[in-house]
Amino acid sequence: MSQPKILLLGPPGAGKGTQSSNLVSEFGVEHVTTGDALRSNKEMDISDLGLEYDTPGEYMDRGELVPDEVVNAIVEKALTSADGFVLDGYPRNLDQAEELESMTELDVIVSLSVSEAELVDRLTGRRVCSDCGENYHVEFDQPEKAGVCDECGGELIQREDDQEKAVRNRLEVFAENTEPVIDYYSDRDAFVEIDGEQSLDDVWNDLQAAVESAI
Repeated sequence: MSQPKILLLGPPGAGKGTQSSNLVSEFGVEHVTTGDALRSNKEMDISDLGLEYDTPGEYMDRGELVPDEVVNAIVEKALTSADGFVLDGYPRNLDQAEELESMTELDVIVSLSVSEAELVDRLTGRRVCSDCGENYHVEFDQPEKAGVCDECGGELIQREDDQEKAVRNRLEVFAENTEPVIDYYSDRDAFVEIDGEQSLDDVWNDLQAAVESAI
């Protein structure tokens, strides 16, 4: 039997990255994210799309938003080469959701539900090592020594996009663009909503059960 094809939806801070890692380990699927897919295909020839630039990297290097046509093409390439996958970070809008329909058939669509107040606490409390990139949290995952990375001794910092104003803006963008995607899928038989405010273990137990039921 082929590996499961899983779509994982949820706002920033919902825990998609953590649970995607669990899915990769448990089911042997590939973790497909738009960020990773774009970075690994920066030099992909997109000249036939008739856009301003001929490679995704030209948009990225200029800090410009990569057009949907490019993101769609890169995601399709990644999904086509994967036997099974967990797709995280795509689709971000309804146009992308409709495009995904033509790329693959999903076995299970999971939405991690977390309140805005909880998301703000999670994201604004995150600290990142300025040297090795290890993640910590001021409440949930503290280092042994305050402000110092356990792994390499580097300084822990709060990223600019984890400051409250930026976090609330990210959540507004998600609500405007991506919550309609969740509505789009919500009446599908394959759709499952999971309470993302449970413990990590409880979220994982629910997620694992949903995938196993689907396959």
